[in-house]
Amino acid sequence: MTRLLRDRRGAFGFLVLLVVVVCAIAAPLVTHGDPVAQHDIVATRFIPPLSSDAHGVFHPLGTDRFGRDVWTRLVYGARISMGVGVLAVLISLAIGVVVGGVAGYWRGPLSVTLLGLTDFALAVPRVVLLLLLAALWQPSTALVVTVLGLTGWMGIARLVHGEVRSLAARPFVEGAVAVGARRLRILTRHILPNALTPVIVAAALGVGNAIILEGGLSYLGLGVQAPTPSWGNMIASGGDTLVNAPWVATAPGVALVLVVIACTQLGDALRDVLDPGVRR
Repeated sequence: MTRLLRDRRGAFGFLVLLVVVVCAIAAPLVTHGDPVAQHDIVATRFIPPLSSDAHGVFHPLGTDRFGRDVWTRLVYGARISMGVGVLAVLISLAIGVVVGGVAGYWRGPLSVTLLGLTDFALAVPRVVLLLLLAALWQPSTALVVTVLGLTGWMGIARLVHGEVRSLAARPFVEGAVAVGARRLRILTRHILPNALTPVIVAAALGVGNAIILEGGLSYLGLGVQAPTPSWGNMIASGGDTLVNAPWVATAPGVALVLVVIACTQLGDALRDVLDPGVRR
């Protein structure tokens, strides 16, 4: 952790993500009101940032067309967007590590079948598949998490497969085979723990990618549905008010860009910190 924070990229990414996560968890403490409640719409709609409404309530980021506080919706939306990104990556990691590990260590028809399935899934355009799956079922947060998780494991599987194939030829694995250790035990206790370094980096980068895809689906109306706030549907709701109320779409847009950049910078720093060759 110390080496990570000494890297400017790692420190920036960690700090931004820490602030976002803390604000999302402590949303009732850092905001006021209900993110979906609508009060006097005529008196409170499109109040500019750093202004108060007729009731004396201060709005640091202004209000939207329904008089809802943008800062409140932004913080509560961070729960949805960050949660979707993290959960989708966890699902992808679970599937990718299992498929890649088994395909890399078990040779024969099983390995060929799993690699063929991975290559077929990689050949299908992810965005098209996301739109198709989202259009077949009623859009919801759970559906977005499931769809993103089930369409993001292929790269991780290929990465784990290469690492497992490389580690399987190491002397410590041959020693475990020589003393009679079972293949499953060798894979789970000796090979996979040493293959997780690139997986951790891929996970950090995957969170930002999943958040972008969630935002895109929500923007198209196929993701998290209003009035539940997510950064994607907040950008969509403010898309037609960029001239008279640009803050409605700008605030979640800036937050989305910052989090994605933070994930990318943190992933690059993790790669340099965890790779012994780069450290030397």
